[in-house]
Amino acid sequence: MSGTKIRVTVWNEFVHERELPEIAAVYPDGIHGAIREFLETNEDIEVKTATLDEPNQGLSRDLLENTDVLIWWSHAKQEEVTDENVRLVQSEVQKGMGLIALHSAHYSKIMRQILGTPMTLKWREHDTEKLWCIDPSHFLGWFGGGEVFRSGVTFRRGYGKIFYFQPGHEEQPIYRRPDIQKIITNAVRWAAPVYRVKEFPDNIHAEH
Repeated sequence: MSGTKIRVTVWNEFVHERELPEIAAVYPDGIHGAIREFLETNEDIEVKTATLDEPNQGLSRDLLENTDVLIWWSHAKQEEVTDENVRLVQSEVQKGMGLIALHSAHYSKIMRQILGTPMTLKWREHDTEKLWCIDPSHFLGWFGGGEVFRSGVTFRRGYGKIFYFQPGHEEQPIYRRPDIQKIITNAVRWAAPVYRVKEFPDNIHAEH
């Protein structure tokens, strides 16, 4: 990580907030805007935002090379992210960029690619979830129907750290909650690279 501040880019599809009035009422500046707002209150973090409708889907090599931690929120347009951009993000994670995937981004093309699994699951809306921290790097979510889910879990791929965090349904002001904001802020500091390589050697396997 270069400099004294952690350089964060919050990437969001920015679809629900513009197409559905009830979602716009919750996040008038988009989910990315809400996340940027609370992260910017930290003196050690500087924040940019990017969205799917921007040139090159808001993802350029220059942007990612100058991003220490990429926060990713996606849902409705998962498949529209190009394979080229998926490979670009994966490459930067392997070289040391942190990745935080939120809510439905478990099924994003980048998470499926970098973790090597289909990332499929079943869900039920309008339910209550309780979170427990069961390990410094893992949260367990319990739902009203009795199911449990690894609602916060960490991975490493190459030199990069990855954090998946399940809460964040767009109909609820999840990212306005101080406890959720604290978790994401802590995740940013955890995922920030200590160092970053220019190239990730093909013969090195640093996955955990």
